[in-house]
Amino acid sequence: QVQLVESGGGLVQAGGSLRLSCVASGRTFSSGAVGWFRQAPGKEREFVATIRGSGGRTYYADSVKGRFTISRDNAKNTVYLQMNSLKPEDTAKYYCAARMGVLLSTNKNEYDYWGQGTQVTVSS
Repeated sequence: QVQLVESGGGLVQAGGSLRLSCVASGRTFSSGAVGWFRQAPGKEREFVATIRGSGGRTYYADSVKGRFTISRDNAKNTVYLQMNSLKPEDTAKYYCAARMGVLLSTNKNEYDYWGQGTQVTVSS
């Protein structure tokens, strides 16, 4: 089992930045891919970014490409999501998810473990 705990959310003005953290405990997740997803009220949970276990390869949703950066520190069992140039449409609850597979995936159904989420609110 892997437990994931997100932190770093909050209220920020448009154009501002936040860094989300996802700390894993339990079984090591260093070999599997990790993703960030988000869900706004009344909307489906959507893919944001993902990173391979080695930390080398990443992939982003078009809506965040160039503004968000995903990274990981396996020594700390932590994955980060640096969010810059935030927009009101980025407002959502952000979830960290881990999968046992090593390949990147944008499909939320292919992730095995989920955190409880952290709220990000961007004011205009």
